[in-house]
Amino acid sequence: MTDGETMKLDDITTIGVVGAGQMGRGIAQVCATAGYRVLLVDVADPALTEALSKIRSSLGRAVERGTLTGQQAGAVLALIHPLVQLDRLYDAQLVIEAIPEDLALKQELFRELNRVCQPLTVLASNTSSISIAKLAAASGRPDRVIGLHFMNPAPVMRLMEIVRGLETSERTLNLAIELAKRLGKTPVVAKDVPGFIVNRVLIPMINEAIFTLEEGVASAEDIDLAMTTGAHHPIGPLALADRIGLDTVLAICEVLYQDLGNPKFRPSPLLRSYVEAGWLGRKTGHGFYVYEASGERHEATSNKI
Repeated sequence: MTDGETMKLDDITTIGVVGAGQMGRGIAQVCATAGYRVLLVDVADPALTEALSKIRSSLGRAVERGTLTGQQAGAVLALIHPLVQLDRLYDAQLVIEAIPEDLALKQELFRELNRVCQPLTVLASNTSSISIAKLAAASGRPDRVIGLHFMNPAPVMRLMEIVRGLETSERTLNLAIELAKRLGKTPVVAKDVPGFIVNRVLIPMINEAIFTLEEGVASAEDIDLAMTTGAHHPIGPLALADRIGLDTVLAICEVLYQDLGNPKFRPSPLLRSYVEAGWLGRKTGHGFYVYEASGERHEATSNKI
């Protein structure tokens, strides 16, 4: 393939995923399940070891549900290659960034990806709130940068927000839409504005639920129960915040508040204090609920009113 050619969906055989956390490992599993070779990159071996263990468990549950056979699960796992060397992403035709919601970190990564990746490689971000245009400006290839926002948990949720930056080409946009469908996702295209679609609507609701808890209006369990039985939501906003990660919720709130300047996005002080205490939700075993190793959930005593 020469520089004058355009990347097509069938040209993509290897996908790089940078960041082996909750979202990165889920995205890696989705891509491998669709038959792509996946290069899962993280800075530390322990993170990669944990990611593979979590993916193995997730695939095991899929086998138990009957959505995959044991042989298929083994084939998916074999397609995921854990790496600590970013330079190995030279072999990828698409790279998806899934590192923490920090603009400076992401911009530095995109500069590095431009250095190590082939000229036609498309660079995507799983960011839930940060400007794609800002990442594209750091990339050296703004026409080939796009947002691919997977929902959490990525192997389960069908939606993918596709975010077109100011300089994202029509070809890159069409490629992303086709890829989403091949991954079994339902694509929606959003403008490059803070929060895009889902978090623009969802995060204020979660933040307001935290204010409601902070003000002693009701317990966490009753707030969640009110929304699941009263609004027919499949999961309450506080339990959902724990699933997303309270650090991620706070980061999104701060981006929305800073970029839009609307006080409705101001993070709850209770949310900030939980994050400062290291209570990040399911991934630390403590958020608005306490999570046992068995999977059992209890309301945190710090929530009691």
